[in-house]
Amino acid sequence: MSIVTLNDRGVRSVSTFGSLNTGSMVFIKKLTASSSSTLSFVDGTSDVVLDDTYKEYLFTFKNIHPGTNNVKFQFNLSADTGSNYNVAKTTTYFKTQHNEGDTIAEVSYSVGRDLAQGTGVQILDENLGNDNDQNLSGYLRLFNPSSTTFVKHFTARISDHLQDDAAVDAYIAGYANTTSAVDAIQFSMNSGNIDAGDICLYGIL
Repeated sequence: MSIVTLNDRGVRSVSTFGSLNTGSMVFIKKLTASSSSTLSFVDGTSDVVLDDTYKEYLFTFKNIHPGTNNVKFQFNLSADTGSNYNVAKTTTYFKTQHNEGDTIAEVSYSVGRDLAQGTGVQILDENLGNDNDQNLSGYLRLFNPSSTTFVKHFTARISDHLQDDAAVDAYIAGYANTTSAVDAIQFSMNSGNIDAGDICLYGIL
């Protein structure tokens, strides 16, 4: 049996009776969008933990709905607790898609959705619709962001409902090319706001 101990910064330590159940997820923080221009997780702010407490962090996206039609859902990283979101990244992006009319069914690499040492946002999803029933869900995994030795790898997978009524399964991966600790992450749309939806942060033991 294991007991997770909390303090004023959220989950910070694990006390163990018997053997530790390694590999379990520890909930840290949930942000709920309400016409939000950005949703940011900054270490040490509002009970967010994004440091060497865990070697892996998981962000889950639940029913992310944009305020504007045909937009991109994206993120960027910070190495200065959110003062700047401009960490250099090299990434890949490919997707499968199939529309309701059965006229599109493909697997493709999305040139222009990847980065080669780019400091701008990384796209997680494109052409997201804002009809009442349209949204995206998925996850992003960030590995050992507090390392001051290695680059920081991440992987993401997104399922969405496109503005032209297609289902998309997107795969994104890459690394933040910095040996500084990454201590903040910010999510946004490329236009308009995040109208609704939840983003949850977990630490992986």
